[in-house]
Amino acid sequence: MTSDRDRWNDRYRDPTFDLPDEPIPELERRIETLPEGRALDVATGTGRNARFLAAHGYDVEAIDVSDVALEEARERADRDGVEVDWRRADLAETDLEPDRYDVITVSFFSALEHLPALKEALAPGGVLVYEHHLRSSDPIEVGPSSDRHRYRSNDLLRACLDLTILSYDERRRSVIDGTAAVATLVARNSYGGAQSYPIVPEREG
Repeated sequence: MTSDRDRWNDRYRDPTFDLPDEPIPELERRIETLPEGRALDVATGTGRNARFLAAHGYDVEAIDVSDVALEEARERADRDGVEVDWRRADLAETDLEPDRYDVITVSFFSALEHLPALKEALAPGGVLVYEHHLRSSDPIEVGPSSDRHRYRSNDLLRACLDLTILSYDERRRSVIDGTAAVATLVARNSYGGAQSYPIVPEREG
């Protein structure tokens, strides 16, 4: 039986397998409003979010199950002149320290079952930025071939209602060279009636 590690290593060795090199757009748009400090990038792939956070002064840990992806991530980080703590790890087998991270990013990784641990790992006031593919009746060109690995509408939102939702959006947008249906969530580890809501730049497109 092929392990997740072997499966993803094979995918990253495939020259036709392509991933975005820019960070999650909402992460880039909100970076000046996020708490400073320590960040975790889950399923980092070739490290687009990790490298972006490191370039903005974060102490970044990045995990992925694929050795091949992490090697590429290290090479890109060296070219960018940034430092990231790259770790080969399966999130399902990783014990995250509670209250450790000021920012956690997750991009195109189906991980609803791991959200309790990720939320617990957020420091007070820490922010989760999570983007994933959606099931859609619209024509889409990018993403998993099966709905099994896509979220239904509001799945991600419902899973994070114990956090303060700063932004939640479901839409089609361009990813790499095609159209994807994507849910994007930004949520803070805080609760209560009166809270702070940062002003962020207007979104383009």
